[in-house]
Amino acid sequence: MEIEVTAESISEKKGLPAGIWTKCKKCEHILLQRDFEENFMVCPKCEYYTRLSPSQRIAFTVDEGSFKEINANLRSVNFLNFPEYTEKIGMAGLSDAIVTGEAKINGYNVVIAIMNFSFMGGSMGAVVGERIVRAVERALKKKWHVIIISSSGGARMQEGILSLMQMGKTSAALVKLADNGLAYISVLTDPTTGGVAASYAMLGDINIAEPKSLIGFAGPRVIEQTIRQQLPEGFQLSEFLEKHGMVDIVVERKDMKEVLTRFLKFFSNK
Repeated sequence: MEIEVTAESISEKKGLPAGIWTKCKKCEHILLQRDFEENFMVCPKCEYYTRLSPSQRIAFTVDEGSFKEINANLRSVNFLNFPEYTEKIGMAGLSDAIVTGEAKINGYNVVIAIMNFSFMGGSMGAVVGERIVRAVERALKKKWHVIIISSSGGARMQEGILSLMQMGKTSAALVKLADNGLAYISVLTDPTTGGVAASYAMLGDINIAEPKSLIGFAGPRVIEQTIRQQLPEGFQLSEFLEKHGMVDIVVERKDMKEVLTRFLKFFSNK
């Protein structure tokens, strides 16, 4: 008889409160939650990068207590009366697939946007597009640089053409940053795909990727079925994209804040 070992069963056996232990989603290695968080939610055994919530990403990336959310009142609307869409939005328990705000990174003021894959696969709808545009407008007003951390399955099918329009809308807004001498730093995490990858996620003055992140428009399986050829090993992973000039640099999560600081320093001194 095979007995499954879980973080909960270990806590129960040792008489410890729940939440003390956790298990890697890839290799199932059991480790202390505290150690896991201190390692930036990266498994020390297999180096699997656990997907982060916006609050976790904020804690790892910006100066403590500096983040102030903006445009939180915007909510998705079922424009097309798509079946069950209204209920799905409510069940998510979150405001939408992106959080935007003002923050400091080692003292440098930025406007930052962080996508949330837990909200309908981080899909881009009208609210995501509008929050990004308003974040850019805030940056233009304050003359601050912009950072967007992407994690998305692409455009939100429940909003149809209105979702696809956000690709052009967000891209046009970002052009204004360059016109005003402000930088846009794009951070691509696992996964960044579809209409998000085909628009603002790949338009950074600097495109940074986390290790082993899936980045591309269509998935590898769809591409192989279309072209009827086997793809190279590691195709669409961040290291492959860096090698072929699609991203500028692959940065480990533990080093992300310091690397962002160096780029902010560079752009601020131009």
